[in-house]
Amino acid sequence: MSEVSQDFSPFVRLYKDGHIERLMGVDIVPPVDPNSNVMSRDVVYSPALDLSCRLYLPKNTNPNQKLPLLVYFHGGAFVIETAFSSTYHNYLNTLVAEAKVIGVSVDYRRAPEHPLPAAYDDSWTALKWVASHVNGEGPEEWLNSHADFSKVFFYGDSAGANISHQMATRHGQEKLVGVKVAGIVLAHPYFWGKDPIGNEPRESSQRAVAEGLWRLACPTSSGCDDLLINPLVDPNLARLECSKVLVAVAEKDLLRDRGWHYYEKLRENGWSGEVEIMEAKGENHVFHLQSPTGENARLMLEKISSFLNQDKA
Repeated sequence: MSEVSQDFSPFVRLYKDGHIERLMGVDIVPPVDPNSNVMSRDVVYSPALDLSCRLYLPKNTNPNQKLPLLVYFHGGAFVIETAFSSTYHNYLNTLVAEAKVIGVSVDYRRAPEHPLPAAYDDSWTALKWVASHVNGEGPEEWLNSHADFSKVFFYGDSAGANISHQMATRHGQEKLVGVKVAGIVLAHPYFWGKDPIGNEPRESSQRAVAEGLWRLACPTSSGCDDLLINPLVDPNLARLECSKVLVAVAEKDLLRDRGWHYYEKLRENGWSGEVEIMEAKGENHVFHLQSPTGENARLMLEKISSFLNQDKA
């Protein structure tokens, strides 16, 4: 095998011959799960790029019953994982069953083969495809029959939380016609910055992994104060187009302080919506995906489920 040129273990290794070895999130599971209370299926949202999303619908849904619509963006530093891995399939099954929502889990092109803004562009394409069902005349019957487009939520973890923020910002600029984004959920959001904040490490060697992963995902970036990775320096942060935001952070997560500062900045910046935050004590980054049956994961699931249903009549 060729010599390693860049090693971002435990995520990905790059080799001098151009080979890319992903070390996590490479398994693919089918949408059929007879033991679940949720039905799921894969649907192409971009024929041109052959990109799909996985749809989820509670099995006990009545014909024409409208449910809040959750669009989910998976994490993985923009370089690993898919919407079809066991990690995300199992989590979406659990979340959709608990919250009684219709779910759309978006798969997008990943870096380094497809550097940013590919993931953002694909996610926006997926949202436009979702919005094509607003009048009940889209290509996917589950969305035509069951999606309540006045109660749409974006949710993502880590890099997916970054995408959720970017999509709510873009919705504020370009508007998905007929879609009301009621809220976004950012779990352990992948934000960063050139200068340390809070309890982040000061040493450049410790910051190098986060910064190196960002460079891998977005080689054309201006750096770690790029608005794509550091929304705290975005003068238009208050233009976020949704009614409420839930930020989830974990006490031992390297990215914890970024989530807290995002929460505080939204409150200070004159944003008109409601923002709340929850912190899981003693937990690490995306603990709720790695230990989904733990007590803190259960509490987080209940909180998010409640957030998705607060406006139900």
